[in-house]
Amino acid sequence: MKTRVLAGLAMVPLLFIVYGGGPVLALSAAVISGVAVRELFDGFKNMDIKASGVVAFAALVLLYGAHFLFPGERELLIPWIVLSVVASSVYIFKIDKHKIEDALATILGIVYVELFIYHVVLVDESPYPMLKWMIFITAFCTDIFAYFTGYFLGKHKLCPNLSPKKTIEGAIGGIVGTAIASVAFAFFFVPGEMAKMALLGILGAIVAQLGDLTASAFKRKMGIKDYGNLIPGHGGIMDRFDSVIFTAPMVYYFIVFFMAG
Repeated sequence: MKTRVLAGLAMVPLLFIVYGGGPVLALSAAVISGVAVRELFDGFKNMDIKASGVVAFAALVLLYGAHFLFPGERELLIPWIVLSVVASSVYIFKIDKHKIEDALATILGIVYVELFIYHVVLVDESPYPMLKWMIFITAFCTDIFAYFTGYFLGKHKLCPNLSPKKTIEGAIGGIVGTAIASVAFAFFFVPGEMAKMALLGILGAIVAQLGDLTASAFKRKMGIKDYGNLIPGHGGIMDRFDSVIFTAPMVYYFIVFFMAG
């Protein structure tokens, strides 16, 4: 538990980055994406899958280059996705060196890591930039409440084949605790949207746990315990941001469909 607390303190600078928003947040998202996709590709190597770091890095540079050069032009995301898939497919033209799985893993890294994390930036530039905090509230509060609820009350395993320590009680505690935290956030910052924030908290907690379990499933297939050792007690960037990868798109599309008009 002490290690988890220290690891949590190590994430404090993230609060200032999120608060500042703008270019600093975008650059931080780019760096986090770069490290995370590298960790994911290193994990694939254990499965003898050689995803292209060059293609993924080029896609990342193109994504954030377009973001800074053409601000607000979100329709550019579609051709970016198309180009990324094309480049990943061309990567296996050397059929004596690469497999279909190499191209598919490359596409997965670009979409699952780079595109999903980019939604943090999209939320920051939406009509409700304050809701970028909900990305991290739903991701991190779910983890905290689920951990302590499971620690004290957990009896029934949730997904023992993926994460042996997670319990059904912990999952429920994570959802309830995050819903309460979301309402508290709404009370102080968006008092007119408390019901929507409660719903967002519930959905976010569910999605956050799906993100965590998805990353665990990848690790099981890869035969690794952690994606890295950058963060004490949490492993690598992928281990810490696996929930954020799922909550960022969820919050953005919640704004699009339930908040914007």
